[in-house]
Amino acid sequence: MASISLRNVVKRYGNDARAVQVIHGVNAEIKDGEFIVIVGPSGCGKSTLLRMVAGLEEVSGGEIAIADKVVNDVEPAQRDIAMVFQNYALYPHMSVYDNMAYGLRIKNVPTDQIRASVDKAAKILELGHLLERKPRELSGGQRQRVAMGRAIVRQPKVFLFDEPLSNLDAKLRAQTRLEIQKLHQELGITSLFVTHDQVEAMTLAQRMIVMNGGVMEQFGTPEEVYHRPASTFVASFIGSPPMNLLKNGPGARKGATMGIRPEHLDIGTDSNQGWAMQVDNVELLGAERLVYGRVGDESLIVRIEESAPSPVRGTTIQVTPREDRVHWFDTTSGKRLNA
Repeated sequence: MASISLRNVVKRYGNDARAVQVIHGVNAEIKDGEFIVIVGPSGCGKSTLLRMVAGLEEVSGGEIAIADKVVNDVEPAQRDIAMVFQNYALYPHMSVYDNMAYGLRIKNVPTDQIRASVDKAAKILELGHLLERKPRELSGGQRQRVAMGRAIVRQPKVFLFDEPLSNLDAKLRAQTRLEIQKLHQELGITSLFVTHDQVEAMTLAQRMIVMNGGVMEQFGTPEEVYHRPASTFVASFIGSPPMNLLKNGPGARKGATMGIRPEHLDIGTDSNQGWAMQVDNVELLGAERLVYGRVGDESLIVRIEESAPSPVRGTTIQVTPREDRVHWFDTTSGKRLNA
């Protein structure tokens, strides 16, 4: 196992005046054994950052260290990392056992040691009954577990996951998330996991790096990121539905944007309190409802329990923000104002 240090890491493509910089000075200290999720929208630089840690992309500036050793010029094979990709990358002509054993065989590991390592990984991932099958005989979730098993048998210092669940359906994604959590609890190997899915990020991460346009917007626990977002980008990206961001009208301050989560707005009847909200639509989502509407020219979403009375579309209701749950951001920079 190993810690990972990202020290003012920069990535640019090209060296002349037309060079394009895609990673802008990322700094992060990742502890030995931590599970870190790098999350952000498509094109934000999260996979590029992961590939630099893996050695698949050159570092244009700054340093990356694994286990206190700077690895900028170290070949991928010498970094003692294992990577799990989105497309599984299994050999179709090999059995599950041979796919998992292949990396050890090319290192001339003794056969009995290979068997012990594969059997242990297969037991952890519940693949023991599938070892003789070919990849075409497996479901998508089973193939992903084989890809993880192939990484496990190498016993690396670091696991790198590049959107490994993107090809799975919703049910399998949830199931595989649980398997990854159990895997990390059992092995305790330092892990970096890239995803664009905030649900995956919130459920898997011990801490998370939120990326936006090549910039690290925030690095913190899921609780910190959700309850104290560092910017309007984080506030709007993390959370479903996203935080309401109000620049004008209700409670607005000059030069500041008010933020309030949909679950932190209460519906009342007192017209002297709160804001008058025109109801545009109501969505029933099982145990909760989402009420969509407008306060002046601002859009607003309110989350209420399914058992609560449902507002009627086209009517006006009173909504009141909980004062201790209000966030303030600089309207120009988007950065958090209240400590």
